[in-house]
Amino acid sequence: MKTINGQTLKQMLISGGNNLYNHYPEVDALNVFPVPDGDTGMNMNLTMTSGAKEIQNRSDADVYEIAKAFSRGLLMGARGNSGVITSQIFRGFAQGLEGKSEINAVEFADAWQKGVEVAYKAVIRPVEGTILTVVRESSQYLHDNIKPSYTIDRAMELLIKEAHESLKRTPELLPILKEVGVIDSGGAGLIYIFEGMREAINGSFVERNQATAMEKDSPIIAAGASMEEEEFGYCTEFIMELGPDSVKKPFNEKRFTNILNSHGNSLVVVRDENIVKVHVHTLTPGNILNYAQQFGEFLKLKIENMTEQHHQLATGAMVEQHTDLVPEPEKEEEPKEKTEYAMIAVSSGAGIDQFFGDIGVNEIVKGGQTMNPSSQDFLAAIKHANARNIFIFPNNSNILMAASQAADMVEDEEVNVYVIPSKTIPQGISASIMFNPEVSPEENFEEMKGALTNVKSGEVTFAIRDSEINGVKVKKDDFIGIMEKEIVSDNKNKLEVLKVLLSRMVDDSSSLITLICGEDVTDAEVEEAKKYIAETFEYLDLDLHMGEQPVYSFLVGVE
Repeated sequence: MKTINGQTLKQMLISGGNNLYNHYPEVDALNVFPVPDGDTGMNMNLTMTSGAKEIQNRSDADVYEIAKAFSRGLLMGARGNSGVITSQIFRGFAQGLEGKSEINAVEFADAWQKGVEVAYKAVIRPVEGTILTVVRESSQYLHDNIKPSYTIDRAMELLIKEAHESLKRTPELLPILKEVGVIDSGGAGLIYIFEGMREAINGSFVERNQATAMEKDSPIIAAGASMEEEEFGYCTEFIMELGPDSVKKPFNEKRFTNILNSHGNSLVVVRDENIVKVHVHTLTPGNILNYAQQFGEFLKLKIENMTEQHHQLATGAMVEQHTDLVPEPEKEEEPKEKTEYAMIAVSSGAGIDQFFGDIGVNEIVKGGQTMNPSSQDFLAAIKHANARNIFIFPNNSNILMAASQAADMVEDEEVNVYVIPSKTIPQGISASIMFNPEVSPEENFEEMKGALTNVKSGEVTFAIRDSEINGVKVKKDDFIGIMEKEIVSDNKNKLEVLKVLLSRMVDDSSSLITLICGEDVTDAEVEEAKKYIAETFEYLDLDLHMGEQPVYSFLVGVE
């Protein structure tokens, strides 16, 4: 194939996304740290899915129009650093195709060079040995070896060949990869995309597997459950009681929501303590129910065939309306006058939500480790905040880029968005407390950024596999203490891990310990932690909160 047009590119991009979907659990498994946040594959998958939905029904013949629409979808759905970088690669790729209706192999190679340029500019401090290295080296190899006589499929072969070689070299560029014995996960995900694109060129379009594991050791949900808005399928509603933990898997609301959302639409998930209410439109309700039953038992179930309902409506028959599980839709309100200031924070637990609200945060974006919000989530929060000057606290290093990308996408010229580069919840708390409505936005921004340097952050979570990092041996299912991205302790007892973590974090200049307890911490453990801190660090103040966050038993801040 000497040239490709918009429709061929569309098939290539969707095929690439499908191939990543079929392999994203393998990408997740390449996580460097043995903590439950290996979501690179999931983030890239959800990002690519967002792009695919933008072009699924487009009939443009121009490659630029397809690439531009795909890029827009990626930007809106970008999650995590890997998803944002992926979106920037294809944003540059689209820019490289501007004004073109079809392209040859040389123009194809030039577009990837533009993708590299844009992606590197988007990252403040690019790290080699990552997806950036893989796309840069493979694109450069393609550019250096392409000939006008080559076909597009020959160009893809060159791109993929060097991408594999580059991926093999990532452990030599990033020492932590070599220490743990893995290759870069983002680079691996990019190669799956490339390979899916190649299959489409060769006439073997990649379909989503009917059996891709949603989570490691989880029941399989059929890929056929994914559906577009215009499809009918089944309206599936249920009320489920969670637990007990002795026989059911721990429930992570954001992870649960993300997985259901990628296999249906019109999703509503409402949690009230140990009761979860779900409404979703899906083509395969049985698979949704099998997945959900890992976490609890059903108290109420209702499944209705919307295709049949559509037929009854078309023929004038009456259809019963069911709204008992679905919140009333919000009524359209008249536009309100913008306030001067608003704050938006990412939070991962009901107790943390409340604490942020108590200190003046106006909007909460649900997210954290294993559940990274998209740029679209931030845009929605910015719109709802309805203020002229908005401060965003991402509170996670893997969410910072999505927040910054959303800030750049705001089209309202009256709105100024400032992203405070908080990488932990304790940092976000300390920075947001600094807000002063009496000073200018720029002064607030500088004060809040300055507050970040006064906070040491740590957390206690559990290990998902055996590992050894920086001389610390970690055993699967043990609790581990992490200080500023360094694993400092491993023990079967979470309180013993907390004690070691605090001993590393507290020094002579410390005056305040903030301790945020997760949903797995018992009342007895809270009391023991309080007693230990009072006896060991008697001159320090303790700010204790029941954060109810999943994944992390304790979040610790020392100032």
